[in-house]
Amino acid sequence: MTSPRIVGLECPECGIKYPLELLTICKECWRPLKVKYDYEVIKDTFSKDTLTNRPFNHWRYLELLPIINPANIVSLDDGGTPLQHCKNLGAKLGLKELYVKNDTINPTLSFKDRPASVGISKCLEFGIRTVGCASTGNLAASIAAHAAKAEIPCYIFVPATIEISKITQTVIHGANILGIEGTYDDANRLGVLAAETFRWGLVNINVRPYYTEGSKTIAFETCEQLNWKPPDNIIIPMGSGALLCSVFKALNELNTIGFTTPVDTRISGAQPAGCAPIVTSYNTNSDIFPIETPHTIAKSLAIGNPASGYEAIDIINSTKGSANAPTDSEIIDAIKLLAKTEGIYAEPAGGTTLAALINLVQQGEISYDESVVVLITGNGFKAHQTITDSIPKISVIKPTLEALKYHINYKEEYAIVES
Repeated sequence: MTSPRIVGLECPECGIKYPLELLTICKECWRPLKVKYDYEVIKDTFSKDTLTNRPFNHWRYLELLPIINPANIVSLDDGGTPLQHCKNLGAKLGLKELYVKNDTINPTLSFKDRPASVGISKCLEFGIRTVGCASTGNLAASIAAHAAKAEIPCYIFVPATIEISKITQTVIHGANILGIEGTYDDANRLGVLAAETFRWGLVNINVRPYYTEGSKTIAFETCEQLNWKPPDNIIIPMGSGALLCSVFKALNELNTIGFTTPVDTRISGAQPAGCAPIVTSYNTNSDIFPIETPHTIAKSLAIGNPASGYEAIDIINSTKGSANAPTDSEIIDAIKLLAKTEGIYAEPAGGTTLAALINLVQQGEISYDESVVVLITGNGFKAHQTITDSIPKISVIKPTLEALKYHINYKEEYAIVES
């Protein structure tokens, strides 16, 4: 199948072009390939007015996604999440215009529903009828749910140590789950062999260039919700680095087709200190050295050998952004702060992003009058085991008014007297 709006695949490093096929890495320089579009064709058929009568989910931006025939779309009504102006949190951090893109309320409670929907849709378009992924948890649930919707078999490769809550969510959708002894990178290597041997569509492996396109929609929505004015700063969690690269591509695409005016948005990345190969490379101006054994509560970011790491660093540098790696204790504090100030319960990946913002503000990297968007990519219920030890036990009292008064240190002179 072909489409005039989709040119093919292209290497962002050396510019070599490839046809639309199951190919992920440039054969010359080994960088991850990207889907290339003909933006002049897109501008002829796609405008802001086009969006007026479309549902507010991520498929409203179909013209900028790699699906040719809409009949192949598999959707759980993904995306369409709120951009929340965090006045309470902003006041605490000294930021006038702070927003959270709240992807905790996606169908499977993480932003991974966006690329999962696009990846499985592309598998169907390629005629692939068995799908799956290697995952640290969030993508596993997303792929399992969308495969169930498509009524096709699904195989998931996860580290055997992954949180039970994420596995439970994946199992309930009927996926075949294989717990791999070792790290995410071990699971990923076995997934590569399975994709090659059985021609399965493992979305973040052999379908990766198409799958990552779905992540762009988090930036499309953000800009639309800001009346097509991109923010001054975006803070993004990094595992493989693919989300950061997708956001950068999305901002450029919106500018290219005339939806936004040029804005020098600074893009910053966050990784947990216990698995921060991209941040370490950025801060030391050295090569990326894979982390053999990650040690962090942010397991969804525990990717020791990030496929898009160098591209992410290039983007951070070119946009004059920053990179930060908060500790586990900083991540937990950030999770609590977001919940207490804005009522949003984030998993450790979101805590990592917010903790990085806090550090960058303290370091003077972000000023009071700049607009800042923090991507909160997953719901705290997906990894609640990581924070339960830091939560105080509930108070237990007798079911009497006297016991309640004693507990709250009640004093008569503080009582409200009705007139």
